Order: sequence, then structure tokens, then C-alpha cells
Amino acid sequence: MMENRSFDHMLGSLKAVDARIDGLSGNESNPDTKGNIIKAQPLADYQGQLDPDPDHDFDAVDQQIFDGGTTPTMQGFIKNYFLQRKDVSHSQKIMYYFPANKVPVLTTLAREFAVFNRWFSSIPGPTLCNRAFAHYGTSFGHVDMSLFYVNAKFKSVYQRLIDANHTAKLYYFDQVSSSLEVINLLKDQPKLFGTYDQFLEDCRRGTLPEYSFVEPNYSDHDGPDGAVIASDQHPDHHVAEGERFIASIYMAIRENPALWSSTALLITYDEHGGIYDHVPPPSCMPDGFVAQPKDTRTGQPFHFDRLGVRVPAILVSPYVAKGTVVNGVFEHSSIPATAMKWLLPNFDNTQRSPREAAAPTFLDLLTLDTMRTDTPEFS
Repeated sequence: MMENRSFDHMLGSLKAVDARIDGLSGNESNPDTKGNIIKAQPLADYQGQLDPDPDHDFDAVDQQIFDGGTTPTMQGFIKNYFLQRKDVSHSQKIMYYFPANKVPVLTTLAREFAVFNRWFSSIPGPTLCNRAFAHYGTSFGHVDMSLFYVNAKFKSVYQRLIDANHTAKLYYFDQVSSSLEVINLLKDQPKLFGTYDQFLEDCRRGTLPEYSFVEPNYSDHDGPDGAVIASDQHPDHHVAEGERFIASIYMAIRENPALWSSTALLITYDEHGGIYDHVPPPSCMPDGFVAQPKDTRTGQPFHFDRLGVRVPAILVSPYVAKGTVVNGVFEHSSIPATAMKWLLPNFDNTQRSPREAAAPTFLDLLTLDTMRTDTPEFS
């Protein structure tokens, strides 16, 4: 799970090569604060354009989606980004997207395997509450960057699997760039954690757990061999470094034949990071919690009954047909839901959130009877 990029921003260019992919036609636009209509343009660069970081708190995302009204028009992105610097020209850069050749790892995997047209972040808000849906199937009523969930009604997918004698692990990058979930999970299950280097070694040795969640490097910092560059693609970190990280995960699995033949790899992003996407988020199954107006800062409560902005999602496996385009609605609760359907299909649904229990799963996309031999390699 990468950080803070929208579907259109990373994969929107692919509509030009495959009309089934719901990307950008060139006519999508937003008004700026002077009333000018600004079209989406393939001018995104790896670093330097989205500084300061676009706002993606709940109230900011509400403006991006609804533009002050009650209909999800997706017309408030430039106006919201303008608030960061009060610079009209700079605010228009929120409409920039990558041409496919600038993000060849992500776009190649999207075309070679299965790309999801309708994978949305779980709530219209920031990182931690969205990642919680990938780990717990809920954020326990949080729509903010709260680090500690005191009302954790449901166990994480890792704890459920380990309690049932399955294996599961969350791999964070290193001791400096630790897991965003370390506070919630480490208190109960320190054995759940490994590092990126351990992930690579587990792939090489064939000792990867049944279920693994891999996190990128969230910060530029010094490592034992010199400077280490952030690979999470969070604005304004270098997008090409994230490309290299994604390729390293894919190749670590692919280079072990036994692992490659038995592993499905999902690549996705926690939320859109305030960056433009043209598809309005749909309604969804509520998860049983309510965020109060003081937390949403919109003057209204939030019942977790609609999804956040669309993000890239790609399913990789030699059993996925080349060029698969998935049109069903998915969100991050589909991650634990899929793991549970595969490993604990008879789990008591009262012990997980209603959102997760109702979430669609994706292993049925592994449709081929025999392994493909034409899958790409990255050096």
C-alpha cells in the first residue's frame, strides 16, 4: 500500500491505450478561484509540483468532492489546493497527471494484469483512518490522523489469522521509517512485524507468511549505507523511487518460482492525497460508527456510508489474464475480507465490521487454469 495518489493522477493516461480503463479523455476539468476552467493535463513530474502537500483532511476532501454543494461533482480540487499557497497558477497543478511512460512500472503492471476501475479509498479522509480499514475493516469512528484506537471493537486481520494458527506479517521499511500501525498492533503482537529487508529474504527463502502487508519507506533518512530516499510516493516525495520500490516487491516474488506460482500481489494506495480524480465516490455499507461534527469539521456527522476518492489498484498473479479490467466497486475493506474468505471462510461475522463482512473479494480474478509465461520483468 502506497501513499496519497489518485487513480487519474497515476493511471488516467491509460484510457488512451485501452478505452475500457476509466481514465482521462482530456475533457475533464475544474474551475480555479478566478473562474477559469482548467483541464487535466499530462504534466505531472516526479517531484517539486505538489509542495506544499495537498490537503486531504476530511473537510478538505469534502470540498474537493462536493465543491460546497450536496452533489459529488468533483469540482473543488483546484479551489481547495489554492488555500495552501493562495497561488492561482500553482493551484492548477492539482489537475496534472502522469503520462504512462513516466510511471512505466505501475502502468505496465496495470496493463499486464488486472486493473480496478472502481477501487476507492474507504473514507473521504487522510492516511491513518484509511489504512485502518485495510487492517481492521473499520477505523472505529475515526476520520482523522489519530494514532491510537482505544475503542478497538474488532481484532486486526493479522490477529485473527494468527489466533487460528495461520501466518501473517506486516513488513515496514526499517527502524527509522516504522509502520504506521505500530502503536495499535505492536502492543499485542510484536511477532507480526518484519522489515523490508526481511521481506526480500523471506521471498528468496520461500518463507513468506500466508498473508503479508508491505509498507514503503515514508521518509528521506540516513541508512547504514548512506542516504535512503522515501519510496511511498507521498507528495512531495520522489515518484520514481516509489516505482523502484513497487518493482522490487514484484520481482522478489517473481524470482522465486514456487512463490510466484502461489502468490497474488495487490498494489494499491491508501487515499488520493487531495489530487484530482473525476469519478464521484459511491455510497457504501456503513460500518456501525459515527464521526461527530467536531471531528469532520464540516458541521455534519459522518456515518461512514460513502467512500473516499478513487485510488490505483492492481492485482498481479500469473493466473490473472492479461489486460483484465475490473468494474466492480472495491475499497480497502476488501483486503481483510479477501484474506478471511481464503483462510478463514467460516469466521463469525459478528466479530468483524459490517463493512468488511459485506466487502467484495478479489481472488475470483485468478481465472486462468495454467500459469502465464509472458509476464514482465523489471531490472
